[in-house]
Amino acid sequence: MLLLKPGCECCDRNLPAASPDARICSYECTFCVECAEGVLAGICPNCGGELVRRPIRPEARLLRDPASTVRVFKPSGCGRG
Repeated sequence: MLLLKPGCECCDRNLPAASPDARICSYECTFCVECAEGVLAGICPNCGGELVRRPIRPEARLLRDPASTVRVFKPSGCGRG
């Protein structure tokens, strides 16, 4: 099950579980659409995988399986390389 992390690892922008602006890689590294499509050019700086739109969990399911509250913020790792 996806963790649905609450913020962008690059800029720390809030990304609620229902946000259509969240992008993730296969390891669930999480970025906002601006960082993912901008500075990261669609590639995860952590694993090199592609960043895709994170699915939205239905609200009723969030009651049973809530999103993560653990923030990951790595502004120094926001560039590729």
